[in-house]
Amino acid sequence: MGVRSLTTSLLLAGATLSHLVAAQTIVVEDTVLAANEITVAPAAEAEVLQLTDNVIANLTELQLSSVELFDFASADENNTNFEKRFFGQPKCKTFPGDLLWPSKLVWKVFDLLTGGALIETVPIGAVCFKTSGVYNAAKCQTLLDNWGNHEVHTNDPTSVMTVLYQGETCKPQTGAADGSARCTLGSFPSYSVEVRNVAQIQLAINFARNANIRLVVHNTGHDFLGKSTGAGSLSIWTHKLKSIQYLKSVRTKSYSGPAMKLGAGVQVHELYEEADRRGVTALGGECDSVGVSGGYLAGGGHGPLSSKYGMAADHVLSIDVVLPNGRFVTADEKQNTDLFWALRGGGGATFGVVTSMTVKVFPKMKFAGAKWEVVTPAYGLSEDTFFKVMFAYWRRFPEYAAKNTYGYSTVFPIGPQQYLWAMQPWLVPDMTLVQFKAMIAPLLAEWQALGFNLQPTYFEYDNFYTTWRDTFPHSNVTMEGLRTGSRLFPASNWENNATLNGLMEAMKTSVQQGSALIQYNMKGTQQAGTPASAVNTHWRTANWFAIMGAGWTPGNQSDFDLVNRKITNDWMTRLKQWGPGGYGNEGDVMESNFGEAFFGSNYQRLLQIKRSVDPNDVFWAPTAVGSDRWKVEGNSWLPIQTGRLCRV
Repeated sequence: MGVRSLTTSLLLAGATLSHLVAAQTIVVEDTVLAANEITVAPAAEAEVLQLTDNVIANLTELQLSSVELFDFASADENNTNFEKRFFGQPKCKTFPGDLLWPSKLVWKVFDLLTGGALIETVPIGAVCFKTSGVYNAAKCQTLLDNWGNHEVHTNDPTSVMTVLYQGETCKPQTGAADGSARCTLGSFPSYSVEVRNVAQIQLAINFARNANIRLVVHNTGHDFLGKSTGAGSLSIWTHKLKSIQYLKSVRTKSYSGPAMKLGAGVQVHELYEEADRRGVTALGGECDSVGVSGGYLAGGGHGPLSSKYGMAADHVLSIDVVLPNGRFVTADEKQNTDLFWALRGGGGATFGVVTSMTVKVFPKMKFAGAKWEVVTPAYGLSEDTFFKVMFAYWRRFPEYAAKNTYGYSTVFPIGPQQYLWAMQPWLVPDMTLVQFKAMIAPLLAEWQALGFNLQPTYFEYDNFYTTWRDTFPHSNVTMEGLRTGSRLFPASNWENNATLNGLMEAMKTSVQQGSALIQYNMKGTQQAGTPASAVNTHWRTANWFAIMGAGWTPGNQSDFDLVNRKITNDWMTRLKQWGPGGYGNEGDVMESNFGEAFFGSNYQRLLQIKRSVDPNDVFWAPTAVGSDRWKVEGNSWLPIQTGRLCRV
């Protein structure tokens, strides 16, 4: 069927790949029928909405064209089998325009099997380009007016909140300013699957694996390293998996108590709202747009309660996941225990696609804390005095972390020797306001002696949700001209004055040179009784987490190169002496030894699990476990995902 139209090269690829350009049909009672919405039902057993061997067998019996592209990996799937299928190890993932790129007809069958869930990518900014074919002046203006609103991007199947990793293409501002400008895909995926059930994920993974297509996983687009996008890829969009189930009592090997089961698309604000409604406290991040069961928990998950309870990944009880072979499994303390360990801290887009996680919840508790905003000229602070103020604060980090503090503040250079310091907020769980004021009184007195008379705005609440809603900043999207890296500074730096002074001076110099500083005084110690996880071991000894970064002038290549090399080669390298670790979700995509920095002593075990679960690298993301076996071609020094993915 269709074989006579194939080129000699494609004929040599054998029957499996010949279907890539064949007409799409099924055979029912010896009658050949066109494969369409009427004759092909979504490929899933309705009872559990999973793809099974029975479903594949049924489709095979019907002789659906290209059905082998959706089959599970064989039980002994390994590099040898993979090489046999593709007549040698493919150097690169199949890319649009390649001979073996699936035809439109094959993509149509894929769409039919998913129940119409396949989306051909149209970049979010295309409505502002008169040459795009989808230009709409009214929609363009709405997009421009709300470009910084995270909901605009989280509700789009392919938009990410860091334009850099989209290849800075198809920006609405460009289209609105230049009527002749063209919108290109850049590093946007070619297609996305808007998943609402397990079967759709299984179909996507099987298809990508069997057709050798790059696969990415996309949830909210809250992504600072380009992990959730990629040119020529198929994207699994998990954002619509919004189920939240409250479980009054769960019993595992290590825990007995209430829990919540969260679909992969549940965001921080949705988790916090539901937990408050149920009269409990849930662990999550400070940013409301983050997907909890996506990259957040996969990366370890720090948040306002980390100093009290440890990292959020420590409190995951069970994980439902679709593996690279297409199989759907549950990982917990009794089954698939290596996966259970790896999926809690070992990074996203590495071992499979998580569909849901079951997590502990905790009793309601009180909170006390303070906020402030200091513009140094307004306070009459010289640069020298300002850093003496900061040094006094930094010196007390071990003392505050021991009391379960979460001190979240930002420092931005705003002019020559001038700074904006915003505390947003500093809070402590299970502490009264009287106790909080007593805790910080010695620091305020030390500041006053320096001529810094701060009058904080204090707060006290009887629950976490109101504390978070009222005191934390709401998500804003910095879309352009900015990149960051991070460092975790262990408490051992405070054991020696010379060491501590060296760290503080290095941080001071970086800020003076133009780096922004987003800092957290907190700790990520593992709580007794929680099962071991793959959380970066550098978190376990840290009491200062610092994110550094800077921006550049859009369109200025020399400025771009200067700033990005400054971040990696100067600031991150300089500070590594005192903090070799970083947080993978908010780290430097150019981290020279990312395995050690983002995973610590867990990396070698994670690598072994990766090789076992995903021997052919169905899943790949920058700085993910095992990612150094691949590179994005055509990129300069900084990988921005605009080229094809090839083996190193």
